[in-house]
Amino acid sequence: MNEKTMKIMQQEVDDYIQQFKTGYFSPLGQMARLTEEVGELAREVNHYYGEKTKKDTEKPKTVEEELGDVLFVTIIMANSLGIDLTETFNRNMEKFNQRDRFRFERKDGLTEGDAQ
Repeated sequence: MNEKTMKIMQQEVDDYIQQFKTGYFSPLGQMARLTEEVGELAREVNHYYGEKTKKDTEKPKTVEEELGDVLFVTIIMANSLGIDLTETFNRNMEKFNQRDRFRFERKDGLTEGDAQ
C-alpha cells in the first residue's frame, strides 16, 4: 500500500493546481465548492444508509468517492490559505483528547472522576 503523509498530499494537490493559469480560487469560491462536495456526500450517505434510494437514471457513486472529493477540496483550501494540515490535525487531536476525553462513555470504564 502506498501510504502518503498529509504533507505529501498537500504538495501533490499544489503541484496539480500550479499547472493551471487560474491557480487557487478565492476562499469564498473554495467554500462554495466544499459545500457542494459535502452536499454530494450527504446525498450518497442518504442513498446508502437512509430512506431515499437512488433513481435508476442516477450514476452510481460511492460514499468513498465523495469523501475523496471533500478531502481534495479541503486540501485545496488549506493550501491556498497556507495551512499545514498535519499541524492542524495534531492540534485538534490534542484538543479533543483533553477536552472531550470523557464526553462519551468510555470502553475502559474510566470517568472524569478517575482522572483527578
